Amino acid sequence: MMSIETHVESLANKHAEIEETISREEHRPVPDTMKLSQLKKKKLRIKEEMASLMTRH
Repeated sequence: MMSIETHVESLANKHAEIEETISREEHRPVPDTMKLSQLKKKKLRIKEEMASLMTRH
């Protein structure tokens, strides 16, 4: 079983990876707005999950 701290760390890493992907996409000549929207929603869900875990801990 993964500890809460380990799980939050894993989520933080995923959040950072998505942030990097968003940045690369935004700097393309013609960004894919649908992809950006999906990535931003995914990033927000991860952030909300991390916040939820931190408040329970």
